Amino acid sequence: MSVPAGGPAAVLATGALRLDAEPIDYALLGVYFVMVLGIGALARRSVASSTDFFLSGRALPAWVTGLAFISANLGAVEIFGMTANGAQFGIPTVHYYWIGAIPAMVFLGLVMMPFYYGSRVRSVPEFLLRRFGPFAHLVNGLSFALAQVLIAGVNLYALATVVNLLLGWPLWVSIIAASAIVLAYTTLGGLSAAVYNEVMQFFVIIAMLIPLTLVGLHKVGGWDGLTARIRALNPDAEAQLHAWPGSNLTGIENATLSVLGIVFGLGFVLSFGYWTTNFAEVQRALAARNMSAARRTPLIGAYPKALIALVIVIPGMLAAVLSPELAAYKAGDHTAANGVTYNNAIELLIRDLLPSGMLGVAITGLLAAFMAGMAANVSSFNTVFTYDLWQAYVVKDRSDDYYLRVGRLVSVLGCAVAIGTAFIASGYNNIMDYLQTLFSFFNAPLFATFLLGMFWKRTTPLAGGLGLISGTAAAVTIDQLVRHHVLHLSGQGPSFVAASAAFVVDITVSVAVSLRGVPKPDAQLVGLVWSLTPRDHHAQAADPGDRGWYRSPVLLGVGALVLATVLNIVFW
Repeated sequence: MSVPAGGPAAVLATGALRLDAEPIDYALLGVYFVMVLGIGALARRSVASSTDFFLSGRALPAWVTGLAFISANLGAVEIFGMTANGAQFGIPTVHYYWIGAIPAMVFLGLVMMPFYYGSRVRSVPEFLLRRFGPFAHLVNGLSFALAQVLIAGVNLYALATVVNLLLGWPLWVSIIAASAIVLAYTTLGGLSAAVYNEVMQFFVIIAMLIPLTLVGLHKVGGWDGLTARIRALNPDAEAQLHAWPGSNLTGIENATLSVLGIVFGLGFVLSFGYWTTNFAEVQRALAARNMSAARRTPLIGAYPKALIALVIVIPGMLAAVLSPELAAYKAGDHTAANGVTYNNAIELLIRDLLPSGMLGVAITGLLAAFMAGMAANVSSFNTVFTYDLWQAYVVKDRSDDYYLRVGRLVSVLGCAVAIGTAFIASGYNNIMDYLQTLFSFFNAPLFATFLLGMFWKRTTPLAGGLGLISGTAAAVTIDQLVRHHVLHLSGQGPSFVAASAAFVVDITVSVAVSLRGVPKPDAQLVGLVWSLTPRDHHAQAADPGDRGWYRSPVLLGVGALVLATVLNIVFW
């Protein structure tokens, strides 16, 4: 949903949200930036080939890739988008974690990583090239590159708002300055710089979120005080205090249909489409040192992912009752809101609750989150652009050093394009609406194509490409029907419906085309299709450090599912 003319950019320029940082806060920020650039400089020493730059030489331990996997997701999607959702919808936002993330992360680790890592592909589009051929590969390569610069723009916009609030710079200057910071260390050290910075950034982000949540809960009188305030301020308070049926989140009044939309639209199509095929996440697992570490990467990340929901959603809910401006905005009084939107929830909470010193930690945490998110977008964009577009279709058979130089130059290109797309993100009062729309366009049809290609050997190369195109077209059609008020959906229901439509249309078209075409020979599909791949095909000898029972991928996956189930019951 677009905001009125001027949007958030105009709001920030007024200084209404200016954070009054003290010298100690700026000192903490300075230490952080020195560490970030230092890690980039150190990582540069280990970059001797394109594999080192794009995939860290496939040498990272599971705990590093696991934390980087989840930190790469802790960008504007989480910190702005989910706190905004928490402020707007309340507890139903947890569905993006316990229904919309954990099952898919477990599926990725147990089922899909053996195919990705075992086939030694360098990217998700390259897997499509081997399974379907150049048509589907080119379609996915182009769509993924577009999606990453659009999502990088969201993280860049969020980064720029923090710079704007600290220094009072115009938004466009803040956007350029923020992009330069991320570009510096990703260009220096490639994926290794991004991953090791993401590990550090994970702990910085946690150091921001936990104190912020505890201080906020103390101020309102604990959980009971928060629920009492929500009931006093909101006519739909009960919908905001219970996870199910989540009608306020989906915009679907019928409880049964709302649950169906959450479980199928979010929990299956959007979630599996994002977590199992999004190369910005999968790239971290591909950098692991062996198959066991690659499988454990998303499974290790699933545990903090399940728990971090509590320190992201609850701060959003706190901001909606503690900030007079945000409470006024939520009540529909945009004049008293002084121009703030749900996107400002976390900044308002930081402004109102934290003293000097802690303010510096919080500001550093915000910057760490948005830099981690943007670095993930940039590092995956340069890999796909270099390997799957430039090397495959433009300039073939050049030296490894040449493609390493191209990768560094493409990082600059990605940041430059993201500067433009950041202004698209600035036009939304809840950037989660925008992000879920993008996911329905790009991830939902890709998951349908992957699912068919991996589990139905009859799927033909032509079906792979046409399915992707038709699925994306279906999602765009639903989006336009909602925007022009032909379909009447509110909240984030439109993206759930669009994702479901993309999935169904992709499957339907792919099956129809495959039944009239000629599939690839079975011999060419070994290692790419489940039924044709012996269980020991992708097996690798475990390192001595991987043999403990507690490192079993199956055990880790079951534990993550149990944790998500228990949390769902607690907040039912």
